[in-house]
Amino acid sequence: MSLLVTGSIGIDTVESPAGKAVDALGGSCVYFAYAASFFTPVRLVGVVGEDCPRGFLDPLARTGRIDLSGVEVRKGSKTFRWHGRYHDDVNVRDTVAVELNVLAERGPAIPEAFRDSTHVFLANTHPALQGELIGQLSSPALIVADTMDLWIETQRDALLGLLERIDGLVLNDSEAKLLTGKSNVVAAGLEIARKVRRFVVVKKGEHGSLLFAESRVCALPSYPTVNVVDPTGAGDSFAGAMMGYLAATGRCDLTALREALAYGTVTASIGLEGFSLGRFLAVGREDIERRLAEFRELVRF
Repeated sequence: MSLLVTGSIGIDTVESPAGKAVDALGGSCVYFAYAASFFTPVRLVGVVGEDCPRGFLDPLARTGRIDLSGVEVRKGSKTFRWHGRYHDDVNVRDTVAVELNVLAERGPAIPEAFRDSTHVFLANTHPALQGELIGQLSSPALIVADTMDLWIETQRDALLGLLERIDGLVLNDSEAKLLTGKSNVVAAGLEIARKVRRFVVVKKGEHGSLLFAESRVCALPSYPTVNVVDPTGAGDSFAGAMMGYLAATGRCDLTALREALAYGTVTASIGLEGFSLGRFLAVGREDIERRLAEFRELVRF
């Protein structure tokens, strides 16, 4: 099995009650790829500008499990930049500044050597671009996408067309309600699940997640993390571990999906304990398994 992710690579400045990180490695596919690499090798497709610092992607390369040959360094362009500030309640965040730069240009091309990928995650971007990327693939067994409120509000038709072509969708609870017009998140999830081929995951932040698959609803709480340093990329890390597990096992039945959500939950809980990829760089798969065992005890009744 082979796992491909395409999304943003960014230079982030993050402020939180725990401190500040300046010009840190960020972006949706960065968090996804590192979390997924605990479970399976990852093929990463993305674009940076020629201003990207030398060695910036070395933390990904050093894993030995993330293939960066799909990263384009685009001449004459600048790398995506984001500056965010979290409040004392880290569920509340302000975007101080954003520079789309290369993300406002044409999308990346999937290298020929990556087009046979069996598992594909299309991180948050314009749904038309996500559709174009699907068209570059041979015959993937599982395609999952992320989206956001901007595309729901401005590109609804394109997004609805995309849903018919993907196996799974990952989004948060407010986005699910916005997409369906329903105030009840369970009703919203069930409706979206009928539009995709296999499943929907609705993230609820500190309140866990909901899985909609095989006409069933499964609920999972979050892992109770005390030391929240930087929530940036937590959703992408969640999706990365989830997809990494599915690709590693080659399964996508209801049991496998529930297990994948549990792995996503505990892996993301580790990542948010440090800025950027800091905590991930200090742990291994055994740490994830240890936290998963704790999580199993927490949810048992």
